[in-house]
Amino acid sequence: MVRRNEIRAGERAVTMPEANDAGLVFIGRIHTPWTDRLQCPRQGRLDGPACRIELFEPWVPGLEGLAGYGQVEVLYWLHESRRDLILQSPKSDGRTRGVFSLRSPVRPNPIGTQIAKLVRIEGNVVVVQGLDCLDGTPLVDLKPDRCAFTPLAPRQPGDDQIEGGD
Repeated sequence: MVRRNEIRAGERAVTMPEANDAGLVFIGRIHTPWTDRLQCPRQGRLDGPACRIELFEPWVPGLEGLAGYGQVEVLYWLHESRRDLILQSPKSDGRTRGVFSLRSPVRPNPIGTQIAKLVRIEGNVVVVQGLDCLDGTPLVDLKPDRCAFTPLAPRQPGDDQIEGGD
């Protein structure tokens, strides 16, 4: 997203309700080369520049074991994004669509997620490649790449059943 408060043709904003249903704790800060949304890539690339994810105390011991993975899923708060557009018209095609059918950073809860290449861990800093966020972006969570995991529990009866379906 490269605009601040523009409303394009077909877009619709809503009044945001007061937030009181969840508490969110930022566990770190992301350091990237980009300080402006016009410079920031729209999608991260695994061969992109090295970025530093700084974990705050008391979360640093949670990095134990993460170095064994080649990629990590980074979840972050898109702190400069609008939150009120439910219908959006992306500049790339101008077709108006609902927010939940887009990968736009403009969301009711602007959580970004990116699979990044894990380069190394240095104390409380995780160095990765492949991010697409601004310098100073708040960190919500880090997880090993889900593709590296095998389900822990064996399949159970009903695993393939869709709730409410016939």
